[in-house]
Amino acid sequence: MLDLIWLLPTFPLLGFLILALAEGKLAKGPAGWIGAGSIGLSFVVAALVAVSFLQSGLESHTVPIWMWMSVAGFDPGINLYLDGLSLVMILVITGVGFLIHVYSTGYMADDPDFSRFFCYMNLFVFAMLLLVLGDNLLLLYLGWEGVGLCSYLLIGFWYDDPYNGYAARKAFVVTRVGDTAMAIGLFLLFAQLGTLNIQDMLHAAEAEWAVGSALPAITALLLLGGAVGKSAQLPLQTWLPDAMAGPTPISALIHAATMVTAGVYLIARTHTLFELAPNVQLLVAWVGLITLLMAGFTAMTQNDIKRILAYSTVSQIGYMFLGLGVGAWSGAIFHLMTHAFFKALLFLGAGAVILSLHHEQDIFRMGAKRKQLPVGFLCFLIGGLALTAFPYTSGYFSKDEILIAALEVEGQGLWLWLGGVIGAFFTGIYTFRLFFVVFFGESRGHHDAKEVKGLNIALPLFILMALSLFGGWIPVPLDAVFSHGAEHEEHHISAFMHGVMIALPLFGIAISYLFYGSGILSAEKLMSLPGSRALHRFWNSGWGMDRLYDFLFVNPFLYLARVNAKDIIDAFYDMLAALSRAGHLLIVRTQTGYLRWYVLSMAAGLVALISVGVLL
Repeated sequence: MLDLIWLLPTFPLLGFLILALAEGKLAKGPAGWIGAGSIGLSFVVAALVAVSFLQSGLESHTVPIWMWMSVAGFDPGINLYLDGLSLVMILVITGVGFLIHVYSTGYMADDPDFSRFFCYMNLFVFAMLLLVLGDNLLLLYLGWEGVGLCSYLLIGFWYDDPYNGYAARKAFVVTRVGDTAMAIGLFLLFAQLGTLNIQDMLHAAEAEWAVGSALPAITALLLLGGAVGKSAQLPLQTWLPDAMAGPTPISALIHAATMVTAGVYLIARTHTLFELAPNVQLLVAWVGLITLLMAGFTAMTQNDIKRILAYSTVSQIGYMFLGLGVGAWSGAIFHLMTHAFFKALLFLGAGAVILSLHHEQDIFRMGAKRKQLPVGFLCFLIGGLALTAFPYTSGYFSKDEILIAALEVEGQGLWLWLGGVIGAFFTGIYTFRLFFVVFFGESRGHHDAKEVKGLNIALPLFILMALSLFGGWIPVPLDAVFSHGAEHEEHHISAFMHGVMIALPLFGIAISYLFYGSGILSAEKLMSLPGSRALHRFWNSGWGMDRLYDFLFVNPFLYLARVNAKDIIDAFYDMLAALSRAGHLLIVRTQTGYLRWYVLSMAAGLVALISVGVLL
């Protein structure tokens, strides 16, 4: 059964090929069955492979497909590698991905490009499966670039709107910065260790490189550059909020099951390199902590329902980076899994609300929708509780592991823990700000709202509700993958510290209720305080990161483009062409057609050659 893992990426690839070759001529029924069914088949295979793998007692299993290339000792193969880490990833990608595909058959039913949508979605899932199953970094990088391409296609899916094209280009260009760093890291790893096979490379690095030496630090930094690009962490987090330009199921797929988890997977997969570079590993923790706090502040100021959830994703990925940085490898992957459940639920729930309210996305044009949209209300209640780590929901268990591990880091642990707890407090505020504004208070419009009907929309939502509530009880088979990690030490934390971890998110929910649920406190009065509006604008702009990058990179590039409008490089080659044409015209003038002139020219040339020979 384990040898069937080649079917996992094959089904989405076949779905993509069929839909692409059909050129949009398939009816929506068959296109939907092919698009969603291919991912469903992959999930069935993933479940069968998971049962077989767990019963086998194996730590890992490799399935060779074929030799990719063999050049001067460089012989990467198309080989699929299964262990506890890739097992968790394939179940999340295919399981949550299948639910999103089923939901999409209802959400996108009226779109004229229905078939193209599923064509791109299938390619996206194929690339992500290739990324997590590749046994070498080159195959991983192929999947890595594949999800980058698909994100561009899907974010800009509605390309008639220029803003959507801008958002797609921004995502593509910003993530290319990280991808370039990662590519350089791969070159360096191969040059120094002679292999890109992940397991062989990690064993060679552990044998040849000393802890804290320069080479593991440089390679880990370069890989971190790739990870912060794909996973939207500081300083390359600016593309993700604009990625909301795509259809809502795309947002769910990118944020929950695929692209933004790629960076977390990369660091976890190459964790040995980061353990050999403890300063870089600690940097991973601080990058995650700073990002999660910045995103939390920004989420509190947003009005667009999808952008609030987007900044929430940036923040939650920050928790995963915090977990990776403090050595809570299993905790970070566990949070990746639980986050996939409740974030997919929140995005798909947001999609149902948006459809019900005639594509309205401003939360302050909603209000009092709990009776009109009971399923949407349940989605946001359960998803919001899991997101804020309410006790015994899925998010509680995974976030708890990360914060406890952070507290035990020597020297800086208290600050990392405190920052993570403060971030959880802000999570409670912005999550239930959205919840109370949309579903309570007075109706601010859309009085005729009716909930979207259809089993293909409702069933994925109810399954995700169950996973968001109880997914924290699912064991993750990661002990063999991270057998020597710090997280396997017994954790000790005081009851007071643990109580603070539980209480602060609840306090954040209470603050939201006082401002937006009961109206006891007034946000307008808060905004009247000196400097509050300027601070609000600063946070709302994403801490001015886009403006900073415009100043440092975009505007200078545009200025140089204007200065070089006529293209100095082309001007040089135009000059060569002009000289060639002028020489040609001169030679043409010598072609008179008179034989005597040709004989005279030949004689003169011969005399010149003999003279030069004599003189030299």
